[in-house]
Amino acid sequence: MTVRVMLISPAMNAALREARFAGDSALDASGVRAARLAASRVPAADRAVRGPSERCALTAEALGLRSAASEPALADWGLGRWAGARLDEVSRSEPEQVAAWLADPTAAPHGGESLHGLCARAGAWLNSLHGDSDGDADGDFRVLAVAEPSLVRAALVHALALPREAFWRLDVPPLTLTELSGRSGRWNLRCGRPLAAEPAG
Repeated sequence: MTVRVMLISPAMNAALREARFAGDSALDASGVRAARLAASRVPAADRAVRGPSERCALTAEALGLRSAASEPALADWGLGRWAGARLDEVSRSEPEQVAAWLADPTAAPHGGESLHGLCARAGAWLNSLHGDSDGDADGDFRVLAVAEPSLVRAALVHALALPREAFWRLDVPPLTLTELSGRSGRWNLRCGRPLAAEPAG
């Protein structure tokens, strides 16, 4: 059994646009429009899930995935008291704490989840899919997940056995599809591609 995991990042919202930490909010009008236009390009799956945030829920709905179940393991990075604040604001008010957070994957000066913890959570979810798959033993079991960019980045770090520091070098734009496929915990990556239609030239 090969498990194919198709991760879709949520459409644009104000928190993403303003680079806020774990700032959950409704989608922008442009985000809703882009997700609806991308709905026809969403791949078929045996199971559809989504992160519990509002932006993941609204993205899934706009993509036509109304039956996607909320999956707690796909929650955004828990950043404690920094949640909702902008990076530049926190960098000014807590420069030493931000420096420690960026340098040490086990640091959690915000009182929330460390980068190490986030990657472990994403990895545990990925690994659980092998046990949950119920398709043909010789075929593919396809899981489609609308997941926060931080979760997608952490899943890639785990799947490819990258050093935790590589997390900071991975970019996940809104409404992109990242695919992982594997057997017995060995994952291959198909890099993210936009779901939204290309603008007319």
